[in-house]
Amino acid sequence: MDRIKAEQRVSELNELLGNYGHAYYVLDNPMVPDAVYDQLLNELIQLETLYPDLVFPDSPTQRIGGAPISNFEKVTHDRPMLSLSNVFGEDDLREFDKRVRNGAGEKIEYVCELKIDGLAVSLIYENGKFVRGATRGDGRVGEDITVNLRTIRSIPLKLKEPVSLEVRGEVFMPKKSFHKLNEERGENGEEVFANPRNAAAGSLRQLDPKIAANRNLDVFIYGIGGDAENYGLDEHNESLNYLQKLGFKTNSERKVCHSVEEVLAYIETWTEKRGNLSYEIDGIVIKVNSFLQQQELGFTAKSPKWATAYKFPAEEVMTNLIDIELSVGRTGAVTPTAILDPVSVAGTTVQRASLHNEDLIKEKDIRIGDKVIIRKAGDIIPEVVRAMIELRTGDEEPFRMPENCPACDAELVRIEGEVVLRCVNPKCPAQITEGLIHFVSRNAMNIEGLGEKVIEQLYQEQLIADIADIYKLTKDQLLELDRMGEKSASNLIAAIDASRSNSMERLLFGLGIRHVGEKAARILSEHFGSMEKLMDAPLEELTAIHEIGDKMADAIVTYFDSEEVRALVERLAAENVNLSYTGKRVQVEAGSNAFAGKKIVLTGKLEQLTRSEATERIEAMGGKLSGSVSKKTDLLIAGEEAGSKLDKALDLKIEVWNEQQLIEELNK
Repeated sequence: MDRIKAEQRVSELNELLGNYGHAYYVLDNPMVPDAVYDQLLNELIQLETLYPDLVFPDSPTQRIGGAPISNFEKVTHDRPMLSLSNVFGEDDLREFDKRVRNGAGEKIEYVCELKIDGLAVSLIYENGKFVRGATRGDGRVGEDITVNLRTIRSIPLKLKEPVSLEVRGEVFMPKKSFHKLNEERGENGEEVFANPRNAAAGSLRQLDPKIAANRNLDVFIYGIGGDAENYGLDEHNESLNYLQKLGFKTNSERKVCHSVEEVLAYIETWTEKRGNLSYEIDGIVIKVNSFLQQQELGFTAKSPKWATAYKFPAEEVMTNLIDIELSVGRTGAVTPTAILDPVSVAGTTVQRASLHNEDLIKEKDIRIGDKVIIRKAGDIIPEVVRAMIELRTGDEEPFRMPENCPACDAELVRIEGEVVLRCVNPKCPAQITEGLIHFVSRNAMNIEGLGEKVIEQLYQEQLIADIADIYKLTKDQLLELDRMGEKSASNLIAAIDASRSNSMERLLFGLGIRHVGEKAARILSEHFGSMEKLMDAPLEELTAIHEIGDKMADAIVTYFDSEEVRALVERLAAENVNLSYTGKRVQVEAGSNAFAGKKIVLTGKLEQLTRSEATERIEAMGGKLSGSVSKKTDLLIAGEEAGSKLDKALDLKIEVWNEQQLIEELNK
């Protein structure tokens, strides 16, 4: 690239990255994922390296972060909170290792730590007492958020020793808290947070500390802000142990590594295991362990030379949306799906991503031909986050939902109160096959070997038309299918036969009644005991059952009012499919023990029982478990590290037990 074109591109990148940085650091509302920002920043660095005279004072490469917002008092850090350089693969990491060894000698130890995806903070303690906390801000000036940090239970207000020091850490929101918060905001019609990092940042910047207190934030302390040698410490790992001794929460998953190979093995381990954590991480931090070697290596203008951050493969990436296809689900919902240029997201190749519904496409102004941002929702389901409107060429085409079903050509309708379009034709082949696939799935009738491809073949060959036909299949019919051998056919017939004896709740869930999930199917089956009694149950009896609401009850009555459905159930019975509940039925008189008929909430960490064991035993004694505390709650059982639920229970004067009281009552 010649200098004239380079100057023009540098100007474009400065403006674009400036806008993205302002949205990310100041407004807590990122416009693009980190991977896109890093890609553009690396392009700018390369151009500035090639043409040093194009490095301007306002370039994003010349600053550590964004300016602080004005809502809180400004705080100047005694020492800048520098950012870390990034490496994106094995070659980059080995190059970092080479630079370290050239600067500090061949004998190097690294401390590897999980890179928490949260908000960096500084905490000041005087004589062992917490006196001030601040955000990182632009690295030199942050915001005083002491009142909000005091609400985080894992931040000690008094240390175990009367020392004066500054520590630095990462405030984050656990995954469960994040999902709960977004559910509540969605129900209240509020905008949901994009990810736990932004939820944590938004919570800490609330002017009302009560809001922060209810967000269940947490923290990991990752270092001392001043000279750790003043406390008789020689190594970073030693300093973390010292901080833990003082009462700080540090991350126990760290590891001291003696070679770059050990570092790479640690990275590989956590690349695979990160989904099992209760909090989000976006990489691994690698630091030279020796403070003396850290001093020898020194700093650049914006980052230490003795540390770096290995960034995981992007969980949000940019690609091209080349088309939008429609699929019809078992309930008739027509769902648009984005067809993409293949792209790697969180370690897997993605070519399709959910667009959810027509309203979302219009709201986000997503068009065929757009460059779009893709992420994996919950690390599993790819979805389109947004269109890169600023990168449009004018050739993009707006998408219009059809008026007729793509599978059967019946007119699509929008039911009042719903955002999806539906095909209401009961003979729609797409709905029938999707219903069959659901019926045989693991959580329904669990017929192993009867997968999606086999179901589609059986339906296309007219060997099955509904779920009852599955039980009429013969081995000879199965052998006519593609890729179906003698052994596979025999195993499949055996699996179909075994499913006949499933308890009623599996069959009920497999029928695919709207709004009836696995839990509701179990509750209904346990209550009525047989399909016959459930089919004849009036609306009033259904709504009287705990956790069965009006909408679900109405759907059940409507479903079983159909003569076709009743005929289907009779055909299942004729094929010797069990229609009764064979599990353990709970029949406990109210008042016969401390749990019977009571609404109970479990919170915190239990030491002697698992959460599922406690739930099962309480329900067996007639208790009803709930996930939230309200005025209707009768009892809260609080384990270790109980949080906001305990506070709310105390405010409402609800009876509270510890785990030992729970065990004593269970063993009576």
